[in-house]
Amino acid sequence: MADRTYLLVHGAWHGGWCWARVASQLRAAGHRVFTPTHTGVGERAHLLTAGISMDTFVQDLVNVIEFEELHDCIVVGHSYGGRSVAGLADCMPERIRRLVFLDAGLPEPGKSYLDALPPERRAVRLRQAAESPGGLSIAPPHDMDFGVLDPADAAWVRSHLTPQPLGAYATPVRLDHPIGNGLPCTYIRCTEPAFPTTDPSARYAKSRADWDYLEIRTGHDAMVTAPRELSEILLRL
Repeated sequence: MADRTYLLVHGAWHGGWCWARVASQLRAAGHRVFTPTHTGVGERAHLLTAGISMDTFVQDLVNVIEFEELHDCIVVGHSYGGRSVAGLADCMPERIRRLVFLDAGLPEPGKSYLDALPPERRAVRLRQAAESPGGLSIAPPHDMDFGVLDPADAAWVRSHLTPQPLGAYATPVRLDHPIGNGLPCTYIRCTEPAFPTTDPSARYAKSRADWDYLEIRTGHDAMVTAPRELSEILLRL
């Protein structure tokens, strides 16, 4: 189990910062951990442009693997990051040992995230984008706590959230193979409270006889609310 390599990928409005507690646990166990931030969010929010797409997000991860010379990675995608890691596995399976989808939204081939939303929610997101500077991004929703119920943790998360590039919402993930591309896959569902928007993906994952399906009794941002429990799961894989 020694000397594993973990690539931890954040979800919408987040950044690599959200993995700090889990990364600390995994490193303390002797493993290499990388927590990249997608272009246009987090500490890379200054790079927000109209040209950002899902291809950009996937390329962010490809570049980390190539320039850090990573092999045999355990790749974890949280929430919206499930789309990014699915795209990574589609184009670079030979560098990945296992995919882990953490309460993740899975892509529908040929559909963008906006395409998959119910019409009323799509209209809200597009209105938010139209109201943003240059119409380039979607502000973090005020009515979403990401399952982080502790007031101090919730304040910390809220203080770090940044707008999500609209282009990544409006473009599909390029998939030439079924989700997972034949790699070993694990789906971890966060159940207390459950995050409604990932319900369809969790049901899909549970139906896949070739995937492992696990549950963790915590909220959607498990890396914040239950870092020890989540780290223990990742170490057991």
